[in-house]
Amino acid sequence: MNTIAIDRSPSEPRQFLCREEEHPRNGTLLGFWLYLMSDCFIFAALFACNAVLGTNYAGGPSARDVLDLHGLAVNTALLLVSSVTFGFAMLEMARRRNRAMLGWLAVSGVLAAVFVGLEIHEFVGMIAEGAGPDRSAFLSSFFTLVGTHGLHVTVGILWLIVLMVQLARHGLTEANRRRLYCLSMFWHFLDLVWVGVFSYVYLVGVLR
Repeated sequence: MNTIAIDRSPSEPRQFLCREEEHPRNGTLLGFWLYLMSDCFIFAALFACNAVLGTNYAGGPSARDVLDLHGLAVNTALLLVSSVTFGFAMLEMARRRNRAMLGWLAVSGVLAAVFVGLEIHEFVGMIAEGAGPDRSAFLSSFFTLVGTHGLHVTVGILWLIVLMVQLARHGLTEANRRRLYCLSMFWHFLDLVWVGVFSYVYLVGVLR
């Protein structure tokens, strides 16, 4: 908000006029794209670390010994389906059906929460078996990469909850629509990253 001084005459008191600045059109979406690109560099660095350290077992368990592909398939399906249900929510937003949109967003949040819960369960089980992040370079890179993705999903769930409260209170205002577009990009981006984790870290890791 800018404050503009208006001079009438030397004898009259100075008056101030407050003018509200308009939000730049598509400015938020452009800024969020830039953020996502910076996040790509973070995950690219973590994938590179895993590529270099993925076979450094230091006499400890290998990927084949500790990774459960059957459980992973269920977890992957949960996250991918949550992306589909989020797409349904965006379609309902376009139709301005607030209640249906909130329902699909809630389904997406629950699926993502189950995904994080199963991932935490996997981590706890690995640590209990002596395959913690301090056991070898392979496990350090594994926990860092998968844990960073899980942290992003957790932040996305918290963001979703806050946004759902705002949508329930204020409806589909222009600001809320813009926020929902940003969250949608973030959500689908995390799904794409997980496809990379699933394909390279788990499947290729087990076949090494």
